[in-house]
Amino acid sequence: MTEPRPAPEPAPATDPAPATDPASGPEPAPEPAPEPSTAPAARATSVGPRPPLGRPSPAETAPSAGREPQTRREPPARREPSARRARFRIRGSTVRRRAVDLVAAAVSLATTVVVAILAAHIVFTAFEANPGNEIVRWVAARAHSLAWEFKDVFQPSNAKAEIAVNYGLAGMVYLLAGRAAVGVLRRLR
Repeated sequence: MTEPRPAPEPAPATDPAPATDPASGPEPAPEPAPEPSTAPAARATSVGPRPPLGRPSPAETAPSAGREPQTRREPPARREPSARRARFRIRGSTVRRRAVDLVAAAVSLATTVVVAILAAHIVFTAFEANPGNEIVRWVAARAHSLAWEFKDVFQPSNAKAEIAVNYGLAGMVYLLAGRAAVGVLRRLR
């Protein structure tokens, strides 16, 4: 049998050696090169764009000779039926809460609009706005229908006072009823 030949020593690096100063002392000895091993050659890595975080690169997932892939994805654990029901229950309560908030906001907005129309009619009447103006006529028609049965609750001799008191009463009733409805809806959350 023949003995294996020793591997040749690698050539020194082509970088020029730094100039030494005679005052600094002798130059340090270069580090010995690692001895070549008889193991298979190491896999070459390419320099290129990195894959996005969370995804292994194709080189990491491709099996190589005698090596396990570096990352291994395990299938997600199965959830128990009770955990699924709890998740849907949480989603259901969130949907219900959002729906109640939406309805409460709609009731609050409607109440505010009705009260604003009644208040605008009172202001237009008190300051004797032009009855021929389209805005004044539109507000008066809506306020008349929204005042409902409150139009003639009180009958003072002054027409301005009658509108102010009766339409103001209607506005207060709408405001209190709307706020009560919003409070009840928010308790249902």
